[in-house]
Amino acid sequence: MNLTTILIQSMATLGGLGLAIGIMLIVASKKFKVDVNPLVEEVTEILPGINCGACGYAGCSDFAEHVVEDNAPLTGCPVGGFDVAKEIGGILGQEVSDAEAEYPYVRCNGGIHCIDRFNYEGIEDCKAVMMLSEGEKGCNYGCMGRGTCVRVCPFDAIHIGDDRLPKINKNLCTSCGICISSCPNDILVFAKESEKVHVVCMSHDKGKTVKAVCENGCIGCKLCEKACPVDAVHVTKFLAEIDQEKCISCGKCVEKCPQGCIEMR
Repeated sequence: MNLTTILIQSMATLGGLGLAIGIMLIVASKKFKVDVNPLVEEVTEILPGINCGACGYAGCSDFAEHVVEDNAPLTGCPVGGFDVAKEIGGILGQEVSDAEAEYPYVRCNGGIHCIDRFNYEGIEDCKAVMMLSEGEKGCNYGCMGRGTCVRVCPFDAIHIGDDRLPKINKNLCTSCGICISSCPNDILVFAKESEKVHVVCMSHDKGKTVKAVCENGCIGCKLCEKACPVDAVHVTKFLAEIDQEKCISCGKCVEKCPQGCIEMR
């Protein structure tokens, strides 16, 4: 048997094997085919497609499936926002009302104004720092400033400022909430655009303890509470809180705060 004959037989064998495998794959694809609801495909097409998981599901297609088949909220995609929710509503024949925009807000004004208890050298990650005696900052409630929120943001909407505190760029932020869930001290919270007055402190320590470690922390003096004309400010466990439903943004609490931990944005 010459070389040419061997090559022809080998090619024929490989060709036949390939054909057989192809036929088996076609049969298997038809037999094990999973039917997909065409509405799920339509909804998936209009979603951003970044699979960030901010909706609480594994990805955009998973979210689309739950919207169509399990009554997940049409407004569940914070990245797509109202425009995408409205398109989803159009596909499913449901009306979607516009909601007020809200963005992450940094409830800490410590940063460089709060002392460090030790010099940390290690992974630049807030969670890693928190594993060492609840963090390097003098205030256990404060921002560690190590940029965990910066790195998890898929839209480059956060950076750490010169004061070692996170800064939110609203022009880039999609309110996906990933930064909020990643913060080990719950410093980042959602705030509506209409909410103008905020307490930028999370400490429940007594005033003397706060003043010993932070220039800007709330000391629970209640001057803001007394100054408010509409009973919208209350101090609970040494920390001032704003009742946004009552607040009229008059700014009197801001003026009275001796620590500068209440701000008007």
